[in-house]
Amino acid sequence: MIIYESMNRPLFLYLLCVVQFFLGTSALFGGGMLLFKPDGSLLNMDTDWIQDSPFKSYLIPGILLFTFNGIFPLFILFGLIIKPKWGWANKLNIYSGIHWAWTYSLFSGIIVIAWITVQQVLIQYFWLQPVMIFTGLLIIVFTLTPVVINYYKYHEHKNQ
Repeated sequence: MIIYESMNRPLFLYLLCVVQFFLGTSALFGGGMLLFKPDGSLLNMDTDWIQDSPFKSYLIPGILLFTFNGIFPLFILFGLIIKPKWGWANKLNIYSGIHWAWTYSLFSGIIVIAWITVQQVLIQYFWLQPVMIFTGLLIIVFTLTPVVINYYKYHEHKNQ
């Protein structure tokens, strides 16, 4: 039988949860502002910044930001804390021996770094970009700490 081993939550897990919460809430805010005003004016962003991009307004980037860097990290945060055993959530889990929330946390760090990298290619630099790259790096580092990995591994227990 495969179960989760009962153990105390490691410090790095708390740090990971704080960073996922920061990413999720800030992206919900930023993405929401872009959805409400796709011209970027609520965030002091100019549409000239995206003139060389495939977008005429910030609507599509706002939807993507809201979804992948906002809702997704908060969903992951829930999974990291509660550890629900949802078969459907395992569909994209590429690591079968570990809880899906751990894998998705790794995905989240990669997604935010990719998001900012593409953003830096398409629009002008602004101060939040290095903050979000650092956030993505922290997510990856905290997710990959051995104590966090061990906390989310499935452990085999023999019935005696």
